[in-house]
Amino acid sequence: MEIFKSLSTPASKEFEKLLNSQLSKINIEEGKIIEGKINKITEKFVFLFVEGLKSEPVLDINELKSMGLSDKIKVGETISVLLEKIEDKNGEVLVSASKAMKIKGWDKLVEAYEKNEPIMGKITSKCKGGCIVEHIDTGSLMFLPGSQIDSKPLKDISHLMNEPQKFALIKLDKVRGNACVSRREIISSYKKEDKAKIIEKYKVGDIIKGAEVKGYSTFGCFFNVNGELDVLVHLQEISYSRVHHPDEVFNIGEKHDLKVISVDKEKLQVGCSVKQLSPDPFEHIENYELKKIYKAKVVKIMDFGAFCELEPGLTTLLHSSELSWLKKNVSAKKMFKVGQEIDCVITEIDKEKRRVAISHKLTQENPFETFEKKYPVGSIVEGEVVNKNEYSLFLRVDDMDVDAFLHCNDLTYLNNGEEELTKYKKGDKIKVKILEIKVSDQKVRVGLRQTLKDPFDWFKDKKINQTITVKIISTDNKGLIVRPEGCEMDFNIKKTQIAINAADARPTRFTGGERIDCAIAELDMNKRKVILSIKLLEEIEKKEALEKYGAEGSGKNLPFSSLSEDLKKKDKEKD
Repeated sequence: MEIFKSLSTPASKEFEKLLNSQLSKINIEEGKIIEGKINKITEKFVFLFVEGLKSEPVLDINELKSMGLSDKIKVGETISVLLEKIEDKNGEVLVSASKAMKIKGWDKLVEAYEKNEPIMGKITSKCKGGCIVEHIDTGSLMFLPGSQIDSKPLKDISHLMNEPQKFALIKLDKVRGNACVSRREIISSYKKEDKAKIIEKYKVGDIIKGAEVKGYSTFGCFFNVNGELDVLVHLQEISYSRVHHPDEVFNIGEKHDLKVISVDKEKLQVGCSVKQLSPDPFEHIENYELKKIYKAKVVKIMDFGAFCELEPGLTTLLHSSELSWLKKNVSAKKMFKVGQEIDCVITEIDKEKRRVAISHKLTQENPFETFEKKYPVGSIVEGEVVNKNEYSLFLRVDDMDVDAFLHCNDLTYLNNGEEELTKYKKGDKIKVKILEIKVSDQKVRVGLRQTLKDPFDWFKDKKINQTITVKIISTDNKGLIVRPEGCEMDFNIKKTQIAINAADARPTRFTGGERIDCAIAELDMNKRKVILSIKLLEEIEKKEALEKYGAEGSGKNLPFSSLSEDLKKKDKEKD
């Protein structure tokens, strides 16, 4: 090897000149996109040669395939990569082909956005709120909102999928790297010149005949005019009456006449009105009277009722609750048809709120008033069971279209009401008493047991502390079930009311069938409540014995275990 001792020699100067000229050609910086030539390919990796780097950058072969660069995986091909690090902690060069593609694609999008130029792309998939569009040149993904797909709503976009087409860039977020595009703007731009010529035909005051209802919005209704122009009728221009939503008045596909009230040549918009085709009916609303029958035309049927027209421009709601006296949740669809004229009664007129309320059922006689006149409270009538649930029966009285309510507690005095209810079925005829009629609530209540003799009347001539004889029907841990002699009702004697002595207060002392005496502890004829007690009878007899017998030896044969002690206490008190 030759060693140059001096750099001033001609050979040294020539070598320095060559070296400087070579290095000046190579500009290697981190964060820049550089070109690398493939010089080696293995099963998993691709090795690149980049002039100026001391080692070969390595790319994952799967990364290139996922980017659609399978055709470029050949020795000698050039690939653009982002130089992330010239030397990492392992001394290797770190590069990325996908990041380079994304940056290149983003730069092209920014350039197109700044120049307001359309880009070529294709819709690759659907997502929430719209679609994903792939930029054909760079493969960058962009968002296409559903409202920007077409100038009119499309139910099916399958014919647009994976088809190369133009899109307008409407939004770029450089910080997040997001792009938003519009197909609608491209289509609209073609129609803009034609639309301007169409709008020139219209002027304020023109009448448009037979415009078709195209769609609804919360703020109005859209009409299509001759298939060439869409116009808006604002919510306030639909009717002189209050309208909450256009679907209360219009149906899709219907045709209506419109009056042009505004023309905006800059925004290429035409505003129309339906209500201005007729005079304001609220100016002469005084001609209508409350509680008077009028003819109304059904113009729209809804789930909650029907919209009717008293005169052109005066639309009012007939609520489902005002359709029938008897049927609840009745459907207007089953009663009326659009265009049908029906009788109605005006129930409310509010000129300030521009609201008129009507009723159809008020044109007919209230069947509950008729029922009350024919069958006043207290009447005995025969009814047929027409319906039944777990706690009541519903009866149809004669030929009147009124269902009377019969609760299971009003079936019998003797048995459990729910058990008694199981004995009845649809079609059974029974005589009942009218207990209550509420015309305002449309309710009639009847009772069966009220037509029978009340077995509780057995206690009419009885009083508290009176002794009666009962028969033990059955026993349980809670007490005794007894029936007074001559009475048809059963009563309960609680365990605590069997005896004074707690040891004797055992229901098991009785087997059933015995006749015993007891006293009436409580009696309320109005509430039909009675409490029987053996304990009370013992206390009464014990008190009588103490008053009658004053000596200790007296009354020893009486069946009271504590009588002797009570007598001793009484003697001490006398001393």
